Amino acid sequence: MLDIRTFGPQGGNVLYKALAHPLAAEALARMEAEFSGRTLAIYDPDDAARTLAALYPGLKPACVYVHDTEKVGQPDGFGGILRALVELPATEADLILALSFDDAKMRARLKVLQNGRELHTLSPACLPETMLVAGRPYLDKLNFATNFAFFRDTDQFSCRIVTANYWSNYGTENLRYWMRLYDTSGSVLAQWEQPVERAGAGITIDSAEVRRRFDLPEFTGQLFIHVLGARGHDVVKYALDTWGKNGNPSLSVTHDANAWPSVRYATLPAPEADETLIVWVQNSHATTIPKGAITFNRMGEDVSHGLDQSIGPFETVSVNIGHLFPNLRWPAQLEMRSGRHLVRPRYEITQHGRTRIAHLNVERDNLRPEPAIRQFPPSLGRGFLLPFPILDPQYFETFLQPNPMSEAIQSLPVRLDLFDENGSKTGSHFLGDLPRNHDTAVALHTMTDQQGHADLVYDFRNGGEADGWLHALMRYRNHISGHAAETSFGAHIFNTLMTWRSEPQSYAGPPPGLSTRLFLKLGQRIGDETLRSFCCLIHPASVEGTETSETTLLLYGADGTLIAQTGVRIRPNGSFIVRPDEQFQPDHIQQAGEGGYVLIRDLTCRLFGYHGLKNDTGTFSLDHMFGF
Repeated sequence: MLDIRTFGPQGGNVLYKALAHPLAAEALARMEAEFSGRTLAIYDPDDAARTLAALYPGLKPACVYVHDTEKVGQPDGFGGILRALVELPATEADLILALSFDDAKMRARLKVLQNGRELHTLSPACLPETMLVAGRPYLDKLNFATNFAFFRDTDQFSCRIVTANYWSNYGTENLRYWMRLYDTSGSVLAQWEQPVERAGAGITIDSAEVRRRFDLPEFTGQLFIHVLGARGHDVVKYALDTWGKNGNPSLSVTHDANAWPSVRYATLPAPEADETLIVWVQNSHATTIPKGAITFNRMGEDVSHGLDQSIGPFETVSVNIGHLFPNLRWPAQLEMRSGRHLVRPRYEITQHGRTRIAHLNVERDNLRPEPAIRQFPPSLGRGFLLPFPILDPQYFETFLQPNPMSEAIQSLPVRLDLFDENGSKTGSHFLGDLPRNHDTAVALHTMTDQQGHADLVYDFRNGGEADGWLHALMRYRNHISGHAAETSFGAHIFNTLMTWRSEPQSYAGPPPGLSTRLFLKLGQRIGDETLRSFCCLIHPASVEGTETSETTLLLYGADGTLIAQTGVRIRPNGSFIVRPDEQFQPDHIQQAGEGGYVLIRDLTCRLFGYHGLKNDTGTFSLDHMFGF
């Protein structure tokens, strides 16, 4: 496992992002080469030595010095103990490395302790001033608003990253997207900046356009995205559309990555008998992943299957799950133990000549069963619930598979509550206290003949435990065309005035989250075909007695101009299909253009949605939406 700290007391560990950034990686690799053959004493003021050495093994220290008297004598993580900084003059190491990007401060602090030895700092790994937010400390999180995206353009597939300048809501000006494209081998194919000049403007990064601009061969790899000039928060959000070319009928959409590497990932289905399932393993760091460090196992079982190869810096490797588990079939599910080597990976399923892409979700290593969830007060009602659409059973099959999503959880006591589009309850189905290694998949199209939605909720009638991190995979199939899509998400508490810890979550500010700001892209042209966007918009309600929503649909052009608006009202536990080409006039949609979008806004409640694209022949995509 990669011994890195990705989170600290205040959330995401910015120092990790600063060390792992591709530009910093190049400087630190040069430092590894420069220090080769010499022993290294490290001054570690911010507990970064293990993260540094994990990412750059050539910087492993012979001894570690600290200024915190309470830490002196504790294990240093390298077989020794932490030493007092005042003992630095007596070090036997050849040179000193202070783990700080502030060169002047370190030289002033340590000048009387060097005893003739060279002093180095992390300053050579600093990003250029032009990439930093003026007036902020170097390790401010807004200097490292970064993320990765699976990115591909081949003779069979193209893809497109779509988002909007939501940063302008927080006062951002002069926004730029800095991007570096890696191919399958981890080599840099291209590097460029994309300015975003207008507030609220749509942002599109098209793989075919990138390929033409840089005269590239076909590629499959990853795109590193750094948002320069970020304000408000450091989360880079996007939707990734993928479609087939040259007769390939595929269409799929998947959510942004999670920028923080995890120990484990889940929501990975086993393949059906006629499916090929590939997991794209993409190294997020400049250090090689050792052979056997990435493993897969059936959920709830510890018999692992490791990758019989190493994976180089920023390299992309496809793993055929059917080859690792030739006898395992859906609805069995798997777990990926990634050892913090990569951010949220994608998987791709090919069936009947069509592919669909979805992402794995972070399996938490810091959660334990929480007895308080079993005894929620009436003010929290049904508590945690995971809302998801039931597409029209006349045309679609809808399947749900609950997923264990923390290492400690051993069972899932769950129930399904079904609702029609008007919010009337049409059924309730107790699924039992499912064991960790269950292979349950529920066919909701056999439970109802009505379009609407369902909530997956905790139900402790037969015992069981809960951790508040309830997830599920939802699979949809058009039984006429055979096209399929899938998505996965987790439960939250929705639309209660009372709070429990961080719930109901808010897009901005502390809980309770009682407002909505969701992004819905418009459609696009692919050759002679027009793809139209849609959104399954749900009004989840953990408690009864709340009010009907007052939802505004705001149509924006690609340049960020507000073109038109309209409204819808959704009853609690109800749902509504937003179809921009029906909600807005054709000339307004044409004026918005590709890159235009709909902002779904509500100040009275928090809505949740699933978005996608569709054509007239039964091809569609579907994934959960993002808000900001």
